[in-house]
Amino acid sequence: QVQLVESGGGLVQAGGSLRLSCAASGRTFSSYGMGWFRQAPGKEREFVAAISYSGGTTYLIDSVKGRFTISRDNAKNTVYLQMNSLKPEDTAVYYCAADGTTWGRRRVNEYDYWGQGTQVTVSS
Repeated sequence: QVQLVESGGGLVQAGGSLRLSCAASGRTFSSYGMGWFRQAPGKEREFVAAISYSGGTTYLIDSVKGRFTISRDNAKNTVYLQMNSLKPEDTAVYYCAADGTTWGRRRVNEYDYWGQGTQVTVSS
């Protein structure tokens, strides 16, 4: 069982930055592929980024490449999403998720554990 708790969301102006954190419980954090998803009002939850077990390999969707960075600290059981040059279209609830099978998957139903989400609002 893994419990995930996100933090770091908030209200920011366009062009600003936020750093989301996701703290995981348990001693097997490094055996989970981790991902970040987001869900805007009236839209389906969408994949944003994923990171491998060691953190050495990452994948981000095209719309955030060059602006967002995913990283993890296995000693702290935490995964991060650094978001720079934020745009109003980045406004959403952001969720972290853990995949107990592999890493890099992009479908919601492929992840085993989810956090409660943290709101990110970008004003224009």
